[in-house]
Amino acid sequence: MLGKIRKKMIAAEIGPIKQVETVVCPICERVIPKPQMDAHHLIPKSKGGKSTEYLHRICHRQIHALFNETALARKLNTAESLKEHPDMQRFIAWVKTKPDSFYQRTSKSDRIKKSD
Repeated sequence: MLGKIRKKMIAAEIGPIKQVETVVCPICERVIPKPQMDAHHLIPKSKGGKSTEYLHRICHRQIHALFNETALARKLNTAESLKEHPDMQRFIAWVKTKPDSFYQRTSKSDRIKKSD
């Protein structure tokens, strides 16, 4: 059993409970639930990239299913450039009809983009 002083000390150390921020996916523009949040390196780590953005897991997987790392590093290294690509536009139109927590496994494309 904790005393009143000890409880106050513990509460002071922990501090106030922070509200969870809502994070919006820059690809599909839907709110990302915590279990569906993936960090995407805008420029792949193998190509020297360091900065990341949070995406829906399904959006992140779709990007890597469609494009190789060279294409991601050279031309598709921003959310805007990814959203402008026709293959991603079709995917975005489809995924926007799904609930925020929707997830479906994604398989590699037979025609991975090499220089698009």
